[in-house]
Amino acid sequence: MVDHLADALNTLKTHEIVGQNTCTVKATSLIEEVLKLLKQHKYLKDYKKIDDGKTGLFEVYLDGRINNCGVVKPRLPVKRSEWAKKEQELIPGFGVGILLVSTSNGIMTNTDAEKMRIGGRLLAYIY
Repeated sequence: MVDHLADALNTLKTHEIVGQNTCTVKATSLIEEVLKLLKQHKYLKDYKKIDDGKTGLFEVYLDGRINNCGVVKPRLPVKRSEWAKKEQELIPGFGVGILLVSTSNGIMTNTDAEKMRIGGRLLAYIY
């Protein structure tokens, strides 16, 4: 089974490590929501969709701010009172990175989910 989100985050990380400014990842609605959050939190400069006649691609413009990122497997459910505990497990320090979460209100960061007092399923981490 192919995990497109894991492939996209791995591509972002490896291109950051070697110092490249752009990369392309497969276009899916989940990846688009994740890229939107990463741009909003200033981990990316920008991205744009390229139509290739199939599903499409995203051309991502990197900013050099990603140290590590990846998906959380299995996609664990988190109760609304457990966000601090999961943040300690998955990112190196308080306020250093973000967790991406799938909730009933859409995909958001763990801090937004904590403010809204809702739980969800962990998708990915980035710092």
